Amino acid sequence: MFDTVRNNSKLMMGLLFLLIIPSFVMFGVERYTRDSDRQASVAEVDGQAITQAQWDAAHQREVERIRSASPNVDVKLLDSPMAKMATLERLVNEEVLRAAARKSLLVTTDTRLARQLQQDPVIAGMRSADGKLDLDRYRQLLASQGMTPEMYESQVREGVSQQQVMQGLDSTSWASLAQTEVALNAFYQRREIQLQTWTPAQWTSKISVTDAALKAFYDQHPERFRTQESADVEYVVLDAAQLAEGIRLPDADVKSYYEQNLQRFSGKEERRVSHILITADKAASQAQRDKARALAEQLQQEALKSPAKFAELARKHSQDSGSATKGGDLDYFGRGAMVKPFEDAAFALKKGEISPVVETEFGYHVLMVTDIKQPAAPSFESMRAQLEADLRKQQAQAKFAEAAETFSNMVYEQSDSLAPVAQKLKLDVLKANGVRRQAAPDDKSPLGNAKLLQALFSEDALTKHRNTEAVEVAPNRLVAARVVSYHPAKVQDFAQVQTQVRNLFVQDAAIQMAREQAQVQLKAWQERPDQAQLGALQVVSRQRASGVPEAVVAAALRVDPSKLPQITGVDLGTQGYAVVRVNKVLPRESVQDGQTEQSRQEFEALWGQAQAQSYLDELKKRLKVKVTATMPK
Repeated sequence: MFDTVRNNSKLMMGLLFLLIIPSFVMFGVERYTRDSDRQASVAEVDGQAITQAQWDAAHQREVERIRSASPNVDVKLLDSPMAKMATLERLVNEEVLRAAARKSLLVTTDTRLARQLQQDPVIAGMRSADGKLDLDRYRQLLASQGMTPEMYESQVREGVSQQQVMQGLDSTSWASLAQTEVALNAFYQRREIQLQTWTPAQWTSKISVTDAALKAFYDQHPERFRTQESADVEYVVLDAAQLAEGIRLPDADVKSYYEQNLQRFSGKEERRVSHILITADKAASQAQRDKARALAEQLQQEALKSPAKFAELARKHSQDSGSATKGGDLDYFGRGAMVKPFEDAAFALKKGEISPVVETEFGYHVLMVTDIKQPAAPSFESMRAQLEADLRKQQAQAKFAEAAETFSNMVYEQSDSLAPVAQKLKLDVLKANGVRRQAAPDDKSPLGNAKLLQALFSEDALTKHRNTEAVEVAPNRLVAARVVSYHPAKVQDFAQVQTQVRNLFVQDAAIQMAREQAQVQLKAWQERPDQAQLGALQVVSRQRASGVPEAVVAAALRVDPSKLPQITGVDLGTQGYAVVRVNKVLPRESVQDGQTEQSRQEFEALWGQAQAQSYLDELKKRLKVKVTATMPK
């Protein structure tokens, strides 16, 4: 065989060229086209392109952020063209601010970056009692978000620089009382109206209904009689809380846990300390600092000779103005309240003992512990219920962490059934029928989770009946589900919905009849206003609708005040039709004391937002922003 290949090498090379090269070309072109699409520019800011890939990634992050904050939000809305365009607009605005900061040389210093990071409550929670940052936890937190400390700090630095672009405008935005009054008087202006309404209920009994008309109505509006898609499903839940219920705790374990944590249960020890401070600035010369220390050591020796005179020495010599008048007394404090060297010295002394000289950033201290408050330890029996609950929770979380990996692997590896994982982990296989793609807003069950529903109604789950991945629907709670049977949306047979068809037919016909009758009357009254028979006088405004439909209030406020009185019509949709006469404009209601300044502040905030948007629009012009993505209709 090898001889044949060797003797016909040219022929074989030709065949290989015909078979292999075209496949490389075809796949190469396809990949090149796909990559080109992702790198295509969708917007441009100051010559810098925003690519389709950047847009897609930003929108995915935005969807995840919204879903984590509002789990029941409709995923279809988040993936709508309008939602995607909103993400692109945010991307453009960020790039505009970034470019403006760069051109204005707005740089965030290391000091300002450090101050910004210190203000972050999440990072603050990672600091120990001595103020040091737990770097391991800090790195782990950022790693879970796909970032290194350097990446995160660069992001924060850039964000602070961008804030500076708008900061000057925000801090100088101001509206005078006169401006506020003009704007708010117009906004809260009142109008005197008269109203006549034609409701569909007045015409329902006059609608003629025939079988032919109902069938024609059904054929014209099939979407109104379409069922929602649904699925009958099975699912399993791995829950740490349920694991905790099955844990039995030996008394010896509970007792041991109590003894190990007795100090924590007892509360914090507090100490009452008096001190003498001789200040010494870090910028002072060494000679000055030596002189301050020598004085502190002299006072420490005097205090050791006569501890009863410590308060007198503090009043006379201490340079801490806050405590000197009280004989140096600092009252009770626990760990974490004082700077580290001071705290260490205070908690190393016994009651009545005097410390050696202690150096801190404030200078040189001599301490005396005047009292120790040691909280009483609670009894084992009084703590027993809490101890058992804590232990169960800890053991349940450990079991959950171990079982979660098994759970996730098994539902994926044995994707045609949930029975194996249920048997392995002793879980119940639960069932639910008629599950819909979107859960009700108040559905708190596992099947009300948007992420799980998205996985359940994916193509893979619907057509191949495979298990979903393990989805975390709540902390320490995993769920996997599978579709047993799928019921696609479909138009119901006429016979099934004949009553519904009749009700909708009558409703639509009554609405149309009410609208037609009202419009006939509107035209007649507009031609002869003196013959208009309208209701009693009413006063409406944006603040007070007085039970009048919102559409009527909006229409009344839109009428040109220079052409009053005026009669106009308002379509109220399923509520019918209204004819309203706007008689005159009334001034805004009197403002109560204290509301004027509040209104001015609210208007000033709105005015500031308008100025900021105007400035941002001007920056876009200067930076020649171009959006090439197609805007949705």
